[in-house]
Amino acid sequence: MIPLAAQLRPKDLGEFIGQEHLVGKGKPLRQAIEQKHLMSFVLWGPPGSGKTTLARIYAKAVDGILFELSAVSAGKADVKQVVEQKSMKQKILFIDEIHRFNKAQQDFLLPYVESGEVVFIGATTENPSFEVISPLLSRCQVFILKPHTEEDLQEILAKSGVKMDQEAQEWLIRYANGDARRLLTLLESATQLYGKRLTVKTLQNALQTFAVRYDKKGEAHYDSISAFIKSMRASQPDAALYYLARMLEGGEDPKFIARRMVIFASEDIGLAQPTALVVANEVFQAVESVGMPECGINLAHAAAYLALAKKSRASYEAFPAAQADVQAYGELPVPLKIRNPVTKLMKGEGYGKGYKKYDEESYLPDKLKGKKYFIPDAS
Repeated sequence: MIPLAAQLRPKDLGEFIGQEHLVGKGKPLRQAIEQKHLMSFVLWGPPGSGKTTLARIYAKAVDGILFELSAVSAGKADVKQVVEQKSMKQKILFIDEIHRFNKAQQDFLLPYVESGEVVFIGATTENPSFEVISPLLSRCQVFILKPHTEEDLQEILAKSGVKMDQEAQEWLIRYANGDARRLLTLLESATQLYGKRLTVKTLQNALQTFAVRYDKKGEAHYDSISAFIKSMRASQPDAALYYLARMLEGGEDPKFIARRMVIFASEDIGLAQPTALVVANEVFQAVESVGMPECGINLAHAAAYLALAKKSRASYEAFPAAQADVQAYGELPVPLKIRNPVTKLMKGEGYGKGYKKYDEESYLPDKLKGKKYFIPDAS
């Protein structure tokens, strides 16, 4: 039986729901599709946001032949097999979870993309700046997808033909949390068990069954990383180690966990214990060089260290406040005293005048004098 998500998968942009910033009228991806513009690109966005669907729509629109690989199971041999295939049509190679390809695998792909032998489309839930090698990324457009809005999910739900009251709809949309696939998978499970008239209770009952069957690849990804981060934030090493073990046993990408630790070291620990960032970065390097299963030891080391470290969010909270002023006021004039007097003319205009190495006067632009972004934690 064809899964409900596959049955409802849009075949063209007319059926596609959401991502208006990319496929709305005059938007970049729509332009590329409508003009049949051949280009390599990366789709970066959360699960269930339409990455695979857009890749298929693009390939069909440009009249290419689409080859789909998953970086979880594919390797250089699979890429070579695609490249060596004879075809009168443009070959389009779609690699899902491209962040799972290591540097050597991505290096192998690069010359075929560079020569135009294949048009490459990568899909990833991770920041491609960190996960895709620079030479490959420089040859690709990057399109950022957003989680589906509640309105998007309501529209997708309406297409399913399943009847439910308003309360059940709202519950299911909250549960999906922007992920159309998540919504449709639970919806399908519930209809198989309870028919096509659903309530909150039947959805919740179906979720229990669904969670048991699909826990390792379902919502556990987000629930577990959230629990892991919150355990370290609460200085609970035992809980942090438990959720770490659960994620690794469930097949989670250890680099994803290590990357979140690097973020946590600055976000939640910061200046309270600056060595936390050093430890987190070293563990990330260890994960890359050691690999599973041994790198689990490195991750456990970092999890316990970060959980026990002193916490401060002062720098984390200061930065967005500074960003907000940059966005609100633009590039305010830099005070003359801290400008570099490179030429005699600039010196004559007052550049660098009055500068002292250890100055107590604020160096912020005049409009922001006295503004405080960084507020140290009370001791």
